[in-house]
Amino acid sequence: MVPFATIAVIGLGLIGSSIARAVRASLPGVALRGFDASDDVRARAAGLDLIDVVAGTAAEAVSGADLVILCVPVGAMASAAHAIAGSLAPGAVVSDVGSSKAGVAASLREALPGATIIPAHPVAGTENSGPEAGFATLFRGRWCILTPDEDADAAAVQRLSDFWSALGAKVELMDAPHHDLVLAVTSHLPHLIAFTIVGTASDLERVTESEVIKYSAGGFRDFTRIAASNPVMWRDIFLANKGAVLQMLQRFSEDLFHLQRAIRHDDGDTLFDLFTRTREIRRSVIEQGQDVAKADFGRHPEEEAGAEAGTRR
Repeated sequence: MVPFATIAVIGLGLIGSSIARAVRASLPGVALRGFDASDDVRARAAGLDLIDVVAGTAAEAVSGADLVILCVPVGAMASAAHAIAGSLAPGAVVSDVGSSKAGVAASLREALPGATIIPAHPVAGTENSGPEAGFATLFRGRWCILTPDEDADAAAVQRLSDFWSALGAKVELMDAPHHDLVLAVTSHLPHLIAFTIVGTASDLERVTESEVIKYSAGGFRDFTRIAASNPVMWRDIFLANKGAVLQMLQRFSEDLFHLQRAIRHDDGDTLFDLFTRTREIRRSVIEQGQDVAKADFGRHPEEEAGAEAGTRR
């Protein structure tokens, strides 16, 4: 049974366009409506034939939809929600894809009183953006975390869970504050570190920019991939989840100071113990199917899809 008959996607960038492609591939017959605040993005999405109706306004896009997914930066969630208030179909489920949940959920509830709101976060993406960057297999084998309120409509939660499962995602339920803490560790802090390292490299006066690029080793190249992510999206994420991010940044700073002392005092045992422990964590990530045991600095959709298929066999 198809969980939803008509889906409205608000925001047609990487995630929104990937949802549209995945729905086309996995849920044929489902009607797709969409909107993006950018005239250029709307035109490009229409040219790619991603959705059935590219609406001129968000309110028009959600008309008649029984699932509305807000795929905009977390800082724009409130304004997007206000734009569709009063235009939702009776019983429509409203969800999102934001990487920060507690603040976003509160904004959605304030803007859409009485609506059925089930926040969600598909833990997937690349450093690329725009409607051309999406691909149908982006969510395959990846986690999608739902953060419904305790009194949320159980049937609506199940329908949204079924929807993401149909797109190939593994679904987990979690409360919003815990989600924000977990993602601060697994996503937000790593991005902050990547932005900082690449920024530091670009500022070093002793090394020219051309040398940084020319002699980039694997580790630095992977940092540059992360640092190429959408700046608006990540600015909003850090500000929206600043409590958890600052908590994890404080812990990281303490661990970094401990590591600095070990290097200064030639404490090889401490270094070896840390590197051994972190190596095991990397192996666990691969065993869980969250990555493959090879370098991948470009995250090419076709190669990634094939690799994921291989890990699931």
